Amino acid sequence: MSTSDNSRAHPAQRVAQTLMAACLAVMACSVFLNVVLRYGFGSGIAASEELSRLLFVWMVFLGAAAAYPAGEHMAFTSLVGLLRKRPLAFKAATLLIRLLVLLACVLLGRGAWQQVVVGMDSHSVVLKAPAALLPLPALLCAIAIGAMVVWEIVKARPLDLGHNVDVE
Repeated sequence: MSTSDNSRAHPAQRVAQTLMAACLAVMACSVFLNVVLRYGFGSGIAASEELSRLLFVWMVFLGAAAAYPAGEHMAFTSLVGLLRKRPLAFKAATLLIRLLVLLACVLLGRGAWQQVVVGMDSHSVVLKAPAALLPLPALLCAIAIGAMVVWEIVKARPLDLGHNVDVE
């Protein structure tokens, strides 16, 4: 995303992008420092691997939630694109697609919630952080995308097929 695109982004998207950048920066510094310490001084930071794994999971799910309103998720629109000239069928297909995305969010959220509950009683080996921090971003992502899908259904927004640019 260019700087001009970033200035027009929703404030929540800018926050998500900032958090993703912070996760990436901490991961890179942690891993780099650990490599230098291991190869240069024969020691390392035990928490580096766990911290990097945790931050990577958070970064991925933050990115997934931030990508949804921007229309940056993978979509196979060739079949729905054939319905563009039939408005009623196109609206029905759009509703079906959004309901399927909502179903996926419910399933992801339910599974993530179960893992969060299980993880509340256990802690990571090195960081001693609650194990619930690992599935928590999946739950938050499912809630965020689910809310956006419900909003799109309520507003009856047309499906963006993303075919404004010619493919080479």
